Amino acid sequence: MSQNLVSVKRALLSVADKTGLVELASALHARGVELLSTGGSAAALREAGLPVRDVADVTRFPEMMDGRVKTLHPMVHGGLLALRDNADHLASMEAHGIGAIDLLVCNLYPFEATVAAGADYDTCIENIDIGGPAMIRAAAKNHGFVNVVVDVEDYAPLLEMLEANEGATDLAFRQRLARTAYARTAAYDAAVSGWLADAHDDAAPRRRAVAGQLAQTLRYGENPHQGAAFYVDGSDCPGVATATQHQGKELSYNNINDTDAAFELVAEFDPNEGPAVAIIKHANPCGVARGATLTEAYTSAFHCDQTSAFGGIVALNQPLDGATAEAIIKVFTEVVIAPGADADALKIFNSKKNLRLLTTGGLPDVARTGLTWRQVSGGFLVQDRDNGRLTREDLKIATRRAPIDAELEDLLFAWRVAKHVKSNAIIYAKDQATVGIGAGQMSRVDSTRIAARKADDMKSALGLADTPTQGSVVASDAFFPFSDGLMTAAEAGATAIIQPGGSMRDDEVIAAADEAGLAMVFTGQRHFRH
Repeated sequence: MSQNLVSVKRALLSVADKTGLVELASALHARGVELLSTGGSAAALREAGLPVRDVADVTRFPEMMDGRVKTLHPMVHGGLLALRDNADHLASMEAHGIGAIDLLVCNLYPFEATVAAGADYDTCIENIDIGGPAMIRAAAKNHGFVNVVVDVEDYAPLLEMLEANEGATDLAFRQRLARTAYARTAAYDAAVSGWLADAHDDAAPRRRAVAGQLAQTLRYGENPHQGAAFYVDGSDCPGVATATQHQGKELSYNNINDTDAAFELVAEFDPNEGPAVAIIKHANPCGVARGATLTEAYTSAFHCDQTSAFGGIVALNQPLDGATAEAIIKVFTEVVIAPGADADALKIFNSKKNLRLLTTGGLPDVARTGLTWRQVSGGFLVQDRDNGRLTREDLKIATRRAPIDAELEDLLFAWRVAKHVKSNAIIYAKDQATVGIGAGQMSRVDSTRIAARKADDMKSALGLADTPTQGSVVASDAFFPFSDGLMTAAEAGATAIIQPGGSMRDDEVIAAADEAGLAMVFTGQRHFRH
């Protein structure tokens, strides 16, 4: 038989996740494959009535040190690493009685799950697998002769390959298995090193590793000439990665990015405090509102910028109901994401085959900690999540006039939205709804003007007597470097401002606000989002 095709005559099965183990072992036994195993895996196979030989019998050493030492032995690693076409290797095998191992099936101690469950330090340490990764790496290195399976998903393809080749596998298949194996051990080590850094408060370890598991390949990236894929990190945070898609075509790269932005934004508003809706286009909100009902919140959000909402993403902080579904389908919408959806909503959406509906079972915790990543040429930037939030008590009144209660509520609402708008960000809000949003401009005054102009457009579209910014408040994600942006907001009808403060010209800006009769509060916190 050529090197390309390798018969599987002897297999070592040592798994923490025993899903499908007995079925796989039974199929291998039926093909005449000798089964070696360890500990709990061997016990499971014996209980199923399968003949299995303990690795301890092969190594002639018992498992010891609470199972920490069992496969770290030349009888195991020699069987995995020996080159079958190397005379010296074959002579060593013969001299020391080392039998070849043609197949390794191994998955690892559940370290990631142990950490996610909140286990203590010592328990996490005990769930760091040593022998498993060593065997996997050895088998993967010798993939010219050895098969290594680390995922339950590869059990069926392995059996299909053996069936198609009379008990043998081809080189391309073994190469694929090896790629998967090394990615798994890399991800495992990344999880361990990341946990150790967090456990010891090392915010900037010398080396930082990241890993993910493929969720889906995508038709293309941001543009059709770019390849793309979606990877998940294994966390159970409600969102796009963990959502159930009820209908509609496959999500695109841009759909996933924008839907995540929408859901993170709407999660700023506690569902126990009432319905909220966010509409996103190109990762920026074009309307956000709270209301007495979801339908009211959706309508208010939509009226912020009807033009931009076309083809947008809608996120809700409460389960979608039939009345809101009826309102949403009147406008072309790409994706709707919500914690849930009732039967009426599902039935209504069913008539819109291309509309994707995602339900998540909950909202992401906006106060959660963690890191965000951004690639740059030659490296990547890492920072803590922006989970900053404010209450009334955090605000410093900067002007002679203090905001009244209604203004304060709208200022805090607009500030939550500002965190999710690309800088330079300006948000006009009134009655717990955005009425104008300026995003991503190089000049803050331009963002202020654009947001006011969009509001003026909606005055015509809705047939209003006054522009929606009359009597509104304004949030700025960073300080006003000059008074021109603030005065533009005042000319648009704004009565109160929330901004970080901290400019060298704060005195000039405060004086301008006082002259215009504006109330202004400083947050001492900014929300740049690039």
